[in-house]
Amino acid sequence: MKSILTSILFGIFAVVSTVGAADPKFAELKAASKDIVDTAIAAGSFKTLAAALGAANLVETLKGAGPFTVFAPTDEAFAKLPKGTVEDLLKPENKDKLVAILTYHVVSGKVMSKTAVTLDKATALNKQEIALAVVDKALTLNKSAKVVTADIECSNGVIHVIDTVILPPVK
Repeated sequence: MKSILTSILFGIFAVVSTVGAADPKFAELKAASKDIVDTAIAAGSFKTLAAALGAANLVETLKGAGPFTVFAPTDEAFAKLPKGTVEDLLKPENKDKLVAILTYHVVSGKVMSKTAVTLDKATALNKQEIALAVVDKALTLNKSAKVVTADIECSNGVIHVIDTVILPPVK
């Protein structure tokens, strides 16, 4: 029994070590004292996310007290969407859909990777469930998005950088 427990704990440690590994371009943000929005903007890899937050009127929310956990898609993640999708979502008539997608990337509370790898789901701000799993030593969301950099601490929460935009389930 003791060896099984030791194996499990070692496995979790190995996953956390991998999940928490920093992409060099985000390394300087690890000790950021800025809020989530300012930290993302400073990284320079979230221009599309910043534009979307502005179009959805969510900037002030994510600059608020929180704490929040944000699974932040990079510009490259948004580029994976079908051509024209981002432009469509940024139109005023699609604001509700954009808000639903963006709030699906945010969880209330500060969930560090050490905790996230032990969970099988999380409830997003839009009240939809996000499936969490560890696949090939990486935390994944909904079997499609991989956390590429974890635990970027901010004054009002934490950012985990993901490589794919996750879409809420269709009701």
